[in-house]
Amino acid sequence: MCLNDIYGKFITFFEDRKIRSFYHSERNKWYFSTIDIVAALTDQQDYKKAKSYWSTLKSRLLAEGSQVVTNCDRLKMMASDGRMRLTDVADPETILRLVQSIPSPKAEPFKLWLARVGNERIQEISDPEIGLIRARENWLRTGRSARKIRIANR
Repeated sequence: MCLNDIYGKFITFFEDRKIRSFYHSERNKWYFSTIDIVAALTDQQDYKKAKSYWSTLKSRLLAEGSQVVTNCDRLKMMASDGRMRLTDVADPETILRLVQSIPSPKAEPFKLWLARVGNERIQEISDPEIGLIRARENWLRTGRSARKIRIANR
């Protein structure tokens, strides 16, 4: 079964930056977009530049014999153009190892953020209402209207 067949789609935020993520229920694992994380840590607004940084970093890590790149999967995620495209993703353990490879003052805040996101999702599993409340907050945070939330709830 493909990794994309059984997942939950989520957008999480790190310092108002969108981080695309998936929860794979059968594997009981979270996967985060590596390019989104690289963009957040390098404070890069341009997707192509963040992708280029990630490609260069992957090459350097492979040359060093690091297993970080080997542990990355590829999943279809919603791209900025609204289409589903394959992108590199990694679980939290691999992401934490990746964060150590990127020289950034945002590395420690990112590690704290990742721990907080994990804790929030555990809360949502035990109490789905928390997830609905957080989803509404994220909906509004992305600039969507409160009226559309009410329409979607019908």
